Amino acid sequence: MSRPNLPLNALRAFEASARHLSFTQAGLELCVTQAAISHHVKSLEEILGVQLFRRLPRGLALTDEGLALAPALHDAFRRIGATLDQFQGGHFREVLTVAVVGTFAVGWLLPRLRQFRDAYPFLDLRLLTHNNRVDLAGEGLDCAIRFGDGAWHGTEAVRLTGAPLSPCCIPRLAETLRRPEDLAQVPLLRSYRADEWPRWFAAAGAPCPPIRGIVFDSSLTMAEAAAQGEGVALLPTAMFGRDLGLGRLVQPFATAVDTGSYWLTWLKSQSPTPAMDAFRTWLLAALARDTAAA
Repeated sequence: MSRPNLPLNALRAFEASARHLSFTQAGLELCVTQAAISHHVKSLEEILGVQLFRRLPRGLALTDEGLALAPALHDAFRRIGATLDQFQGGHFREVLTVAVVGTFAVGWLLPRLRQFRDAYPFLDLRLLTHNNRVDLAGEGLDCAIRFGDGAWHGTEAVRLTGAPLSPCCIPRLAETLRRPEDLAQVPLLRSYRADEWPRWFAAAGAPCPPIRGIVFDSSLTMAEAAAQGEGVALLPTAMFGRDLGLGRLVQPFATAVDTGSYWLTWLKSQSPTPAMDAFRTWLLAALARDTAAA
């Protein structure tokens, strides 16, 4: 069964009238007269063979048919508008939505965002931060930067960089730490990954004391707690170069331990878009430059 050709002006008039429940208000929004809106809606009703509004003494009310049609048109016009908004200055601006684990976002990505904008001026990057818990499909993400071993079900993963962990604390506390064994006398701040401190002590060749410090779900908040003198935090020092450079935090011991890496991930079921490819290419090139400079 063929569908009738539906005039766009009539659909737009109905959608605006359905939102306002008023031909007059719809006309003001669309810069036409109330009579023009009424004519368009009546034409649409005739084409569809149904009544979309009940005309009441003090306004309009949607019929069941109108209630069925209105949300579909509202969504369609919203999506058309959102797409048209991406055309600026003769260029199509593609949107890329990326979730980034907070430590990597603050410690590496934010200081380099200007470089990315300069390289891809027509790509709109939308950043969401997370604490390594992310649902790519459920959150409508194009990709996510996560910390771990790269093995997440249903995802592709490209390794970005390692993140060796080393103890960090304020200078005054560091002065009391001569040997790794001295850490048993101070609060040890910890993440939800219970094996990190035991692995560090093993690498340092020292027995691991009972770990009873505060548990944090983010290295950012754990680092801030350490900077406020709450204890010693085991941190990915490459992500805290600013704090270390300013002397807010210091490394009392050089020993570091690898417990994972940062990865760029996306759904296996999703074909990479040009924006995703551009972001991956830029990330890997920028990280390669950092490695070469180091």
